[in-house]
Amino acid sequence: MPSPFPGMNPYLENPQLWAEVHSRFIVAIADEIAPQLRPQYRVAVEKRVYQMIDENSILVGIPDVIIGRSLANTDKDALNIAVASPLTKPVSVNVPMLEEVREGYLEVREVRTGEVVTAIEVLSPKNKRSGEGRKVYENKRQQVLSSLTHLVEIDLLRNGEPMPILGKQIQSDYRILVSRSDLRPKAELYPFELSEPIPAFLLPLRRGDTEPVVDLQVLIHGVYDRAGFDLAIDYTREPVPALEEADAMWANGLLQQQGLRS
Repeated sequence: MPSPFPGMNPYLENPQLWAEVHSRFIVAIADEIAPQLRPQYRVAVEKRVYQMIDENSILVGIPDVIIGRSLANTDKDALNIAVASPLTKPVSVNVPMLEEVREGYLEVREVRTGEVVTAIEVLSPKNKRSGEGRKVYENKRQQVLSSLTHLVEIDLLRNGEPMPILGKQIQSDYRILVSRSDLRPKAELYPFELSEPIPAFLLPLRRGDTEPVVDLQVLIHGVYDRAGFDLAIDYTREPVPALEEADAMWANGLLQQQGLRS
């Protein structure tokens, strides 16, 4: 079953699905552009690994049960056990645990030199909220922006703080940033809303080389279909994160038209 949304499907932003969406989407982009770049370039799937304490992830806590075996059905005299007075009941708490985070991204490399010509990033929720995940990504982002490597930054998440740009403060649900190293600090920003198709863009390469068109809309629809996400999504419920009121009304009408809501 195809995605019912003409652009980004907001149900794919659910934290329970996003890790799979992200992984599949990264590979889909690589598989799409790699044949168009041969033999001068190859596309590498890379991983960024770091550790962080994430308050939004599941933490290890003290079980809300009495620790130890119950003596309710035991013959205490036969066992000759002295029973102490009951202790104060403990409070269930969480303790911070380090979480290993692995984030995939793409590098377009020149075959002859091995140099990274273009970095392609698909943002994750950890990149868009304060904490170690954002720090790690912002450091990587700044390194790329200070180099001769082009940057393509794809943000398909409504929640969180968008990555900084200078000058115009543009509000949008989603955005794609294409930063060409030879044009910095100027860059191309493609802002778009929930109701709009995801824009296509030219993948920046070495000057003079033919730049392929990257159609993310076709790719995200393909990921949705191949992964069977229609089987994992209940369209009678509201998406997580929740939509703004106007978008929620639009989405409700769209889903009703397609028979996914009554």
